[in-house]
Amino acid sequence: MAGQNFVLIGIGMPGLKTADRRGINVIANGPRMINYCDKLEKSLQLKGISLVSPLHHIGSDADYCGIGELYAEEGSFRNVDNAYYLGGGTGAADAMILKGKLIPFDSTKKWMAKTWEMKNDLELSFERYASASGLQYIYSTFTNKQVDSLNLEQVFPPQIAEKAASGEKAARKTFEDAAKYLAILIYERICTLFCGSKNEIKFVNPNRQLLDDVHSYRGELFDRIVIGQRLGDLMNSSIGKPVLTEPFRANLSRMIDNSEHLTDQAIDAYLYRSKLRGKKLVFSKLREAPALGAGIDAHLQFITKKYSNS
Repeated sequence: MAGQNFVLIGIGMPGLKTADRRGINVIANGPRMINYCDKLEKSLQLKGISLVSPLHHIGSDADYCGIGELYAEEGSFRNVDNAYYLGGGTGAADAMILKGKLIPFDSTKKWMAKTWEMKNDLELSFERYASASGLQYIYSTFTNKQVDSLNLEQVFPPQIAEKAASGEKAARKTFEDAAKYLAILIYERICTLFCGSKNEIKFVNPNRQLLDDVHSYRGELFDRIVIGQRLGDLMNSSIGKPVLTEPFRANLSRMIDNSEHLTDQAIDAYLYRSKLRGKKLVFSKLREAPALGAGIDAHLQFITKKYSNS
């Protein structure tokens, strides 16, 4: 229509969605927005922007990372059967492809938990070590500085890595802990996929149901472990490799090599001469993965609706 713009929109956001998936019912760091899609549609209409189709739902930003990695030409989920993705930005995003199909983490809750649900022996969520904001928080605890102060000083994970490389104790401790707990997290993913969870890691919510050790993917091995978003950028950078990536690789390799849960064949699939095989760990360069995923999902939903009504 003349004078109007027609668009198709996909939205991915963290938080627990409402029953119709068009609003945010619960979110850790933000407002509760149960009528989010309704309000957005009205705001767009007032600005003369018409939608090709109403907003179908608010998707999971984590799932959208997986969709983006699968559909994009340079995506890290392409040409593999089994892969796990850990994206670290404001929070931690978990995505997975098994037997060639995307597996939403909401469908694995009986046998595999999300990163934010699990905590370490220090009573901290693993998300603290898997996200850029979490690493900044960990550093703040060692320096007795507020995160707000670090933001004003523009001290973010890359700057903390530079401090670690120069020998600052607080920064070095931050990345020593990150390398340790990231390795524990990835090792837990590997073992849970292959032989089911042993429930050796506690949950942030003590009332969360224990994980089943039986699932339909037992015996499978990850072809690829993908680290993405700002965490991936850091681990793939020249400053991040010596203080985080190399210690992480060493820790993970040692855990796999000494595993009581993996068979010799499974260990050999991940290690060569007791070191993590080079192509097992990759760093995604697709920072736009969640945005691509949201757009692709909106398109697929639109096409499905169009043909179901025809």
